[in-house]
Amino acid sequence: MVAGLGLVWSPLGRDTRRRRREAQLELMRRIAQLGEELHGIGRELHRANEIQMHRLLTEQLDRAIDDPTLAAAMSTLRGISDHKRRQMLFANREYATIVLSHRTGNIDWSELLGHLRVLCRNEIFAEYWEHTVEHRRSLADGSLERLVGEAVDALLEELAEDPEEWWIVGPAPEPPGD
Repeated sequence: MVAGLGLVWSPLGRDTRRRRREAQLELMRRIAQLGEELHGIGRELHRANEIQMHRLLTEQLDRAIDDPTLAAAMSTLRGISDHKRRQMLFANREYATIVLSHRTGNIDWSELLGHLRVLCRNEIFAEYWEHTVEHRRSLADGSLERLVGEAVDALLEELAEDPEEWWIVGPAPEPPGD
């Protein structure tokens, strides 16, 4: 008789299996939700780290701008005066801040281009950009830095063609795919 007990159909067993299955599904939903939350926390940590790295770089740039001996140690540009080197470092600082604003989601692609369009009107920035063309050659294809660099190249070219109509927004490079 004991052997036959396992073969008996029990409505109680089916109800238990249903509850167990519902509990498993709920647990899976919670795990998926936790995974999404952890992913969001990871993105925020990455964003915070980018901001902190920018802060450190900005502090170094500020020190270098204040002290010509530090400027020489920080810059790879040759054949320029200490005064010009410090201006180039400041131009780099401004550019990096604008790009960080986009990278951290504070401005979208079109706003980024607008800020860069204004920056490109600055003669010191244009000179900085020309002096650092070699620095951008090694940027990875498709990287944000490469795409922004190409956008600046296009903006400077447009500005050179018609400096009086710098404010007219022409065709711009497509925003990077996220």
